[in-house]
Amino acid sequence: MIYELRVYTTLPGRLPDLLARFQNKTLAIWEKHGIRQAGFWTTLVGDSSATLTYMLAWESLAERDAKWNAFIVDPEWLAVKHDSEKNGPIISGIVNSLLQPTAFSAAK
Repeated sequence: MIYELRVYTTLPGRLPDLLARFQNKTLAIWEKHGIRQAGFWTTLVGDSSATLTYMLAWESLAERDAKWNAFIVDPEWLAVKHDSEKNGPIISGIVNSLLQPTAFSAAK
């Protein structure tokens, strides 16, 4: 397995909009594309309470490339993104890492 760690920093006051977009729209589109989430987190204690951290689980880089590339051009996703940003952008920055479990990791 490969895990993708994504950390989104939102513009001031926009975290609720991002959370609603994921919960109400994005996850259903991911399901259609076979994208599997491994978890979502907001920051309780840390540098910023305006961040959403989540992980995706992939069998391989090839699977990730095929499914993610199909998702980002999906007309349904593009409409959801556009509609959710009608009052302006939500995200100010994204940090993305692809992680491989170690031999001693509980996650395999």
